[in-house]
Amino acid sequence: MRQGRRDGFREFAEARSGHLYRSACLLASGDTHLAEDLVQETLGRMYLLWGRICRIDNPAAYAQTVLVRAFLTHQRRRSAGERPVGQFPDPGAAAAGPGDPALRLTLLEALGRLAPKDRAVLVLRYWEDRSIEETADAMNTSSAAVRTRTSRALGRLREQLGGSITEFAGL
Repeated sequence: MRQGRRDGFREFAEARSGHLYRSACLLASGDTHLAEDLVQETLGRMYLLWGRICRIDNPAAYAQTVLVRAFLTHQRRRSAGERPVGQFPDPGAAAAGPGDPALRLTLLEALGRLAPKDRAVLVLRYWEDRSIEETADAMNTSSAAVRTRTSRALGRLREQLGGSITEFAGL
């Protein structure tokens, strides 16, 4: 019984860890070390619940929720929100194409300057492609708060990216 539980969790962790890591990288604004920590914390919490997992309809979605809540908890705990970086790329320096590393860095930098809850709502809504209700559940808030926060976060992102946001979107 115990070995079956371990094997089941191992299969789940192997299947979901890549997706969790990508989401965590976006939440952490490209900080891969923090992303790894968030994934480990998420998988650790999931392992503790694994014996009762039969009561959870969608373990993958639940893991994403655990990841977002771990990120928000981490952001509240931090004493300083600043991270040392080398040099930020100039957002208007090069025309961005698909897979352009400069575009990725610019967007990660812009996401990093958003408040943690703003970043989380954008990642859940647009990267994870979650509905408003699913996002509200993951963030433990109301649907109206998600709509408001999404609108304001997109506005802040537009302000940071300036007039070049249509260039980034490929419009």
